[in-house]
Amino acid sequence: MRIWKMSLGAVAAALTLHAAPAHAQNYPTRAITLVIPFAPGGSTSIVGRGIADKMSELLGEKVVVDNRPGAGGTVGTRAVAKSEPDGYTLVLGYTGTLAIGPSLYKNVGYDPRKDFAPIGLIGNAPNSLVVHPSFPAKTIGELIAYAKANPGTVNFGSAGAGTVSHITGEYFAASAGIKLVHIPYKGTGPALTDLLGGHIPMAFAPIPASHPNVSAGKLRALAVTSTTRSSLLPDVPTISESALPGFDASLYYGLAAPAGTARPIIERLNKALRDALASDEVKRQLAQDGTEITPGTPEDYAAFIDKDEKKWSQLVKASGVEQE
Repeated sequence: MRIWKMSLGAVAAALTLHAAPAHAQNYPTRAITLVIPFAPGGSTSIVGRGIADKMSELLGEKVVVDNRPGAGGTVGTRAVAKSEPDGYTLVLGYTGTLAIGPSLYKNVGYDPRKDFAPIGLIGNAPNSLVVHPSFPAKTIGELIAYAKANPGTVNFGSAGAGTVSHITGEYFAASAGIKLVHIPYKGTGPALTDLLGGHIPMAFAPIPASHPNVSAGKLRALAVTSTTRSSLLPDVPTISESALPGFDASLYYGLAAPAGTARPIIERLNKALRDALASDEVKRQLAQDGTEITPGTPEDYAAFIDKDEKKWSQLVKASGVEQE
């Protein structure tokens, strides 16, 4: 009886091994879900939807966007980590979820290095520090001076507790030696809505989300958080050149699948992603949103995730911020 059971197990294993390549070779045969772990309206949705639309054309199957916000993007990211590794559930990787979340939350529920199969980088973009037009400070130097003169009275909005915009704000305050009061929102969109309404004086927001209101004069951009100026806001200085040399808080996007996803599927998705990024349509769209395209191999993205997590984990620890 034992021999019979072992034989069945061996046959099942053999069938699985033979079925996997066939499955991967025919992939995809149905719609793919791309989880964007933030609310609609923010930069992640802008970037993710553009990529999803073009990849749908290239793959011949619809890539459906599923916004799943919560806990700084970790809710949706965790859900993908626990999904079947069949190539039909992907996640838009992001600095906040793969570099900040693991050290910010006590029980994030996933390991950015072990629980995902990186597909490839998409690109990067800095945050912008934007203020309501009525706010008296017109430069980073003036903002720092004002905050020092009025300690604990300057609020800043973010996309939520533990998000990149939140940690960037804490990083900025610590670097400048000032006290800012954090006001968390459920996404970049709601934060900017309150900023536009004058309910908060300033916010850290991705350029793709803030740029339209800056261009329309509804918000004033004091600086960008990268070490080089944004091509979308060339007249806006960096925080580094304005007052805090070396300050750098750029945001990176990429695609990932659950760990264990077959290599042929990862390669198929990587090719589709790189072809999408090479298209004039996507180049134009991302350029308009201030995103610098940085395509690469799955291995490139894996190495980047490791490097980025090390950097931001140090910033999280230095900020003293921790979430349950």
